Amino acid sequence: MVLATNWPDMWAMTGIGFGTVFAILLLLVLILGIFNLVAKKKSGAAPAPALEARAAATPAALAAPSAKAADDDIVAVATALCLYFQEVHDEESYVLTIRHHDHTAWHPESY
Repeated sequence: MVLATNWPDMWAMTGIGFGTVFAILLLLVLILGIFNLVAKKKSGAAPAPALEARAAATPAALAAPSAKAADDDIVAVATALCLYFQEVHDEESYVLTIRHHDHTAWHPESY
């Protein structure tokens, strides 16, 4: 069986398969790069100043809630932290309990 294999054709088909996959991946990278350039041109805003301002901010200023944060969000985070640190959560027993009832509509003789 092994001697009947046409090895040059096998390697050619393998090369064509790998080549096709990498060509399609390269095409997708190029298309996404073009979309990125078009999106940057349309937005016109440069994100670099915002990143520099965030990097220059102190850790205390980053930890403080912003004025845009809603009170509900702050309450939800505070509640989650409180429950986490108090370890108030459900303990799972990992035991499956199935109760069988003989008196069902499927078993009329059990009445």
